[in-house]
Amino acid sequence: MQQPDVDEPVFLISAAAELAGMHAQTLRQYDRLGLVVPRRRAGGGRRYSLRDVATLREVQRLSQEEGINLAGIARILMLTKKVELLEREVERLRPRADVGSRVFTSAPSGSVVIVERGRRTRRDEGRSLVVWRGGRG
Repeated sequence: MQQPDVDEPVFLISAAAELAGMHAQTLRQYDRLGLVVPRRRAGGGRRYSLRDVATLREVQRLSQEEGINLAGIARILMLTKKVELLEREVERLRPRADVGSRVFTSAPSGSVVIVERGRRTRRDEGRSLVVWRGGRG
């Protein structure tokens, strides 16, 4: 059985409001404020995804249970997205990280790059090599 796509915009505003336990006008206001921005159909109608509904529930929780104002909630949502992007970037780069030593090179311009295992740099490129053993001093 295939898992549903949580980002697929399938819910009309009335259904999303019911699922989130809110009034449709609240969803419209959140859309105007940029808190939860649904996708739009060709005719302009809003379509919400499961992820949007979960975000709406979180907005409601933060507001009602934590007493956070909408500006604070907007900041929390923005930072949460940023953390998720950074976590994906870490996972993308993790295979390149090696438990043992790593070798970096720097150009005269100051740019630093990881030298891939088994690759050599030429001395005439004006680069310096640094071996990082990862220990704490």
